[in-house]
Amino acid sequence: MQKIKSLMTRQGLKSPPESLSDLGVFESLRVPGKEEFRELREQPSDPQVEQELINSIEQVYFSADPFDIVKYELEKLPPVLNLQELEEYRDKLKQQQAAVSKKVADLILEKQPAYVKELERVTSLQTGLQLAAVICTNGRRQLNIAKEGFTQASLGLLANQRKRQLLIGLLKSLRTIKTLQRTDVRLSEMLEEEDYPGAIQLCLECQQAASTFKHYSCISELNSKLQDTLEQIEEQLDVALSKICKNFDINHYTKVQQAYRLLGKTQTAMDQLHMHFTQAIHNTVFQVVLGYVELCAGNTDTKFQKLQYKDLCTHVTPDSYIPCLADLCKALWEVMLSYHRTMEWHGKHDSEETATASEGSNVMSTEEASFDRSYVRQKLEHGLTRIWQDVQLKVKIYLLGTDLSIFKYDDFIFVLDIVSRLMQVGEEFCGSKSEVLQESIRKQSINYFKNHHRIRLDELRMFLENETWELCPVKSNFSILQLHEFKFLEQSRSPSVSPSKQPLVTTSKPMTLFEQYCSAGNPFEIQANHKDEETEDVLASNGYESDEQERAYQESDSDSDVPEELKQDYVDEQTGDVPVKSVSRETLKSRKKSDYSLNKVNAPILTNTTLNVIRLVGKYMQMMNILKPIAFDVIHFMSQLFDYYLYAIYTFFGRNDSLESTGLGLSSSRLRTTLNRIQESLIDLEVSTDPSATLTAAEERKEKVPSPHLNQLVILTSGDTLYGLAERVVATESLVFLAEQFEFLQPHLDAVMPAAKKPFLQQFYSQTVSTASELRKPIYWIVAGKAIDYEQMLLLMTNVKWDVKEIMSQHNIYVDALLKEFEQFNKQLSEVSKRVRIPLPVSNILWEHCIRLANRTIVEGYANVKKCSNEGRALMQLDFQQFLMKLEKLTDIRPIPDKEFVETYIKAYYLTENDMERWIKEHREYSTKQLTNLVNVCLGSHINKKARQKLLAAIDDIDRPKR
Repeated sequence: MQKIKSLMTRQGLKSPPESLSDLGVFESLRVPGKEEFRELREQPSDPQVEQELINSIEQVYFSADPFDIVKYELEKLPPVLNLQELEEYRDKLKQQQAAVSKKVADLILEKQPAYVKELERVTSLQTGLQLAAVICTNGRRQLNIAKEGFTQASLGLLANQRKRQLLIGLLKSLRTIKTLQRTDVRLSEMLEEEDYPGAIQLCLECQQAASTFKHYSCISELNSKLQDTLEQIEEQLDVALSKICKNFDINHYTKVQQAYRLLGKTQTAMDQLHMHFTQAIHNTVFQVVLGYVELCAGNTDTKFQKLQYKDLCTHVTPDSYIPCLADLCKALWEVMLSYHRTMEWHGKHDSEETATASEGSNVMSTEEASFDRSYVRQKLEHGLTRIWQDVQLKVKIYLLGTDLSIFKYDDFIFVLDIVSRLMQVGEEFCGSKSEVLQESIRKQSINYFKNHHRIRLDELRMFLENETWELCPVKSNFSILQLHEFKFLEQSRSPSVSPSKQPLVTTSKPMTLFEQYCSAGNPFEIQANHKDEETEDVLASNGYESDEQERAYQESDSDSDVPEELKQDYVDEQTGDVPVKSVSRETLKSRKKSDYSLNKVNAPILTNTTLNVIRLVGKYMQMMNILKPIAFDVIHFMSQLFDYYLYAIYTFFGRNDSLESTGLGLSSSRLRTTLNRIQESLIDLEVSTDPSATLTAAEERKEKVPSPHLNQLVILTSGDTLYGLAERVVATESLVFLAEQFEFLQPHLDAVMPAAKKPFLQQFYSQTVSTASELRKPIYWIVAGKAIDYEQMLLLMTNVKWDVKEIMSQHNIYVDALLKEFEQFNKQLSEVSKRVRIPLPVSNILWEHCIRLANRTIVEGYANVKKCSNEGRALMQLDFQQFLMKLEKLTDIRPIPDKEFVETYIKAYYLTENDMERWIKEHREYSTKQLTNLVNVCLGSHINKKARQKLLAAIDDIDRPKR
């Protein structure tokens, strides 16, 4: 060690402190002496050899554990010592020691700078530790001074202050806990006041406060109590929500919605609300029907309460059916009105919330609120159909629970009116066409109406068979709109109602039932007074003044200076309308001789039966207007009423097989087709029912009506009454009047008729209604054929000699006899007109028929002539001209019917052979007898037999197709 130090000293290094003993491990090693170092330096250094020497050292010398080297080496000696081996072994150890010493010396020299640097750090650390010791000494001294300067009383004061602050906080907490304990009382009060939002807000605040003091053991029990209270509030809130279904209150509903919003259960509230509405519908209808059933049962038996609603409806009596239905609809209206007002509330509230949200900045809460509003809106919209479907099903079950076929017509119409009003509510409620209600009432309506119509047809047959065809006295301004059965048409614009009498039409949208009865009233309450309103006189005037006709008649002689536009049909100065029975002044002038009853009262011609049919049509239209799906069936039945009336008039007054043989076309092909159709489809011609008839045939016969028979009191064979002309006029013109009313109603019928069935309506009007006036010809032809004695005229004509040799200036006596017949006919018309007004078309047809028959009788008389000269032909013309001249004074008909028929026949007497053949082919209106007479009498003396046969063959060719 000393040698190492001396070596370091020679290198100019200071010795380390004595405290460092890191090199103590080397003390066990023998440090080479000075001489040895010198030897080491002087020895040539071979690093490889030195490394091999070091590697040859035993591992024990490198162990960190201390051991005795000398002992170790001595123990290694063999028992027998050999000096040479020892010396060699010693030299080897010396060489190893020298190599290690040299290696150590080299390493020391190599690490010298690091050693010096580390030594300096050790010195600096020693100085820092000495300074720290001084600071610690000073700190301890200062602490002793502080301890001596402050007393324990001052520190105790501070401790007490801190304790005081802790106790104040504790007191505040205890007061809050006490308040929480008393919250349940206030919550109960708020629930009684129905302040649900306030109660929930208070409960939530209490829960939040309880969570703040949850470290207190008493709070855990309070927290569970608050949770129970909150659940109780939700239950009461659900009860409050259910009250909305029957009586919507804005303030009440607003509180409920605010409360659910505080709970964060807006969507749940909407689900619950729909459930309550469904339950409300069920409970409402059950309670209403149950009340009537128990009331009618007259006892308090509870067995009805256990019945299902469907079974309960079957116990409603017919007397209580309509009041129960009305109350049922009233109750359901209240439920639907509440739902409608609920939707209105949400629509208004959503608009306000949207406007408020657009001003805010919280995006998340806005999106959540928007989602809730969207959910509520969709739920409410979907709920509309559900609610209405439930209502329909309940009412359907009620409607089908009772057989309505036993009801009176007015009661059945009343039921239809209520159902129709309910369907109108449904359409306004959710746009539904109420297919369930329509189908349920449609079947019952058709069945009811078939039975009702059958009874009405039998009644109509009875009326017709008992009808004496006397005039029913109605006022001149009579209109079917005055009848109660047609009052419903006043709601729509009709052609006979003047614009001045129509209510002012505004451009604003008409009020719906929900708008009209939103605040008060019920659309089904007005039905109660339905029957009491009908107290108006059937024949009450509607303000039409008929004096204008009288003035027009009186001024008819002095109106030559009146402008043409004022000579048009009379216009009511009060209404601006042209009446149905308006009369022009020109017509009044021409009626002086033709219309046999022109006076102040120019009323329509109709009978009690006609009025009854019109009333039936009005009732049928009421049902059709209320229940449009059965419009086709109703119109079909209405057409049967008209068909049967028309067929009866024809059967009573117009059926005469001899008419068709005249070839005058009195009955048009359309009229004959119509009559055949009516007879095949409506008239039961069989006297008795065949027991072996099939069921189908029996059903078909059930829908038919026996042909009516004319009342025995009606005499049609007396010449004094012109063969029942008054009765014929009343019957025929009442049919024409009925057809006019059907024409008036056509727009109303067309409006309700389904598009697929409109061809039926058009065909009915074009082929049946329009043929009513065509019955005049065959009916009045019978009178015309009997009123004039045409046979007597033929006898008188046979006594006339036509082969005179000189031109006569005096006409024959048969002309005067015929004119006398016409004068008598004119007097008889005047007598009949005292009983019944004979309209101008009727008098014209009568005169036309009589003149036509007279002219054809004249031609027939001329065809009976055996011999005729040219002077005789001139006498024929003289007779006919005399007849025309006198006849034109009796009638205003121009031109005279069949005038050309007679004149052409007379002129044919002057034709040559060739002209006659052509004339025969062109004039097929003459009979074979008449044409044959022309050939035989006129040309017989001028042509040969062959030519005559040729003309007769031509006549036969013309007659063959007729046969």
